[in-house]
Amino acid sequence: MPELGVSHHTFVSMMAAHVGLDPRKDIEWVIQPGAEGQRSLAEGKVDAIMAFPPDPQDLRAKKIGRVVVNSAVDRPWSQYICCMIGGNKEFVRKNPVATKRAIRAILKAATVCATEPERAARLLVERGATANYEYALQTLKELPYNRWREIDPTDTVRFWSLRLHEAGLIKSGPNKIIAQGTDWRFFNELKKELKG
Repeated sequence: MPELGVSHHTFVSMMAAHVGLDPRKDIEWVIQPGAEGQRSLAEGKVDAIMAFPPDPQDLRAKKIGRVVVNSAVDRPWSQYICCMIGGNKEFVRKNPVATKRAIRAILKAATVCATEPERAARLLVERGATANYEYALQTLKELPYNRWREIDPTDTVRFWSLRLHEAGLIKSGPNKIIAQGTDWRFFNELKKELKG
């Protein structure tokens, strides 16, 4: 992985702890940039890599390795939204209109990704976010962008905070995190406002 503490490390640590491994003792972490990690996997120098798009598509195209876990389709990971919108508590308190506008824009963008993946993939390529249209399109079609309306955000925070706690990455339990760190007012208002 690129470095300890980044999303790659966090995600693998949670998955390992969930199946009874201690990520601090049972895994030998190798720090390498993404392309170097792919080479190391191909050469058998590492046993596994954690990859986010477009790397998995690139590995499949080159017939390197095999997928062990796909969080977009494998349970329990696929049952919860993996990304959330976070804001500084003081900013949100002082700027409720700006906060709601930002959340609205993000949710509308998620809807475009779900309903018009071809358009979203073209925009990603045109704006330089990725070079490969086919990989971008595949990712957009596989990720559950449309599920933000149906998944319970409190349940999602509970699930992920339990996984982080199991992995030893956080000390607080889910109830404290939910009570002190979540505010669904804007989200719930926008859920009603952005029907469809």
